[in-house]
Amino acid sequence: MIKQQLSNGLRVVLEPIPTLRSVSFGIWVKAGSRNESPEQNGITHFIEHMLFKGTDRHTAKDIADIFDGIGGNVNAFTTKEYTCYYAKVLDEHLPIAVDVLSDMFFHSRFEQEELNKERGVILEEISMYEDTPDDLVHDLIAKAAYDHHPLGYTILGTEANLKRFTPDTLRDYMKERYRVEDIVIAVAGHYPESILELLEEKFGSYRNTGPEAATEPPIFQSGLEFFRKKTEQNHICLSLPGCGLNDDRLYSMILLNNALGGGMSSRLFQEIREKRGLAYSVYSYHSAHADSGMFTIYAGTAPKQTDEVLKLTFEILNEVIEQGLSPEELRRGKEQMKGSLILGLESSSSRMNRIGKNELMLGKHPSIDELLNRIEAVTLENVRELTRDLFSQPFAAAMVGGSDKAIQAVRRDSFASSSSH
Repeated sequence: MIKQQLSNGLRVVLEPIPTLRSVSFGIWVKAGSRNESPEQNGITHFIEHMLFKGTDRHTAKDIADIFDGIGGNVNAFTTKEYTCYYAKVLDEHLPIAVDVLSDMFFHSRFEQEELNKERGVILEEISMYEDTPDDLVHDLIAKAAYDHHPLGYTILGTEANLKRFTPDTLRDYMKERYRVEDIVIAVAGHYPESILELLEEKFGSYRNTGPEAATEPPIFQSGLEFFRKKTEQNHICLSLPGCGLNDDRLYSMILLNNALGGGMSSRLFQEIREKRGLAYSVYSYHSAHADSGMFTIYAGTAPKQTDEVLKLTFEILNEVIEQGLSPEELRRGKEQMKGSLILGLESSSSRMNRIGKNELMLGKHPSIDELLNRIEAVTLENVRELTRDLFSQPFAAAMVGGSDKAIQAVRRDSFASSSSH
């Protein structure tokens, strides 16, 4: 991994993979929904869409035609903490990808007509989301856990906000958030030796700098959110605070998540789905943010089985609080983590994602050996301490379904009372 800076201070991270014929190129920006005010909510994602809608040199169709014409792909995504614009192409086409993406990044026109059309597209995206209860419940759990903190906002934003955004609103937000200091360019794969000259030519004259906007760490709220919707199933999420990206306990957290609901051999999946057939989908996941994290359990089940699924979930969690993981679960979890880490190195896009995110969010790049050693170093006692610490407070809950009776009946301090013994 090579780290460089352009003449304007913009950071570049490069990972050469000479055996490949592909190259992935990404522009990472430290701007996500957590950087928005309530009135701005949805603007980061709107900008991500608008950058594909045409520049002085290229129409939206030109952009699509160019990438189709070179057999490459171009896309973007917005998260709570960053946005990434990226392309994956054959090595010989990298100059074209850099040229078009930099043009989109700096010279998008934000025409009112295109903005009106794209607003319609995003409103449809919001409607689609609200029609998908197993997606919607994950937005609700963030609101239950973080309340009015920006980490509780949806990435898509609200209909009222989208209707207010103008081309100038978008430009002003970009001026505020798209600072040189908040941008990283990541390239991985088979790229030419002249890559830095190419990037200097396209990005070196960017001069938007300014003071860093402060972000407040969230306070976990353990709230309850219910969305009434006629559905065949109840969709439920339960959340507890997790670990931030810089937390030393992050690997213990991932191993705990793996054992509880991170895969088909996990306790929740085996007990609730395989053994009892009470849910088609039951799993857990951990979201790590810069300064905080969230551990979440999800289950979708028929209304008449909801009480039983919740009861079993609490039994499984209480068992882990009291007894910890088994040596076999720890071993299996470590092998799973090591496997996904190594397998993730086999494509230029996953490597570009890794170095881009590491530079933007951490400012450091642990080697694979370091990461493997950290995974290996986690003990059963580490996981047990973390479990007791996390589960010593009330949890947040969210549900989408026809009735909130089952979720209202849950004592949200039930772990707190059992883990304090």
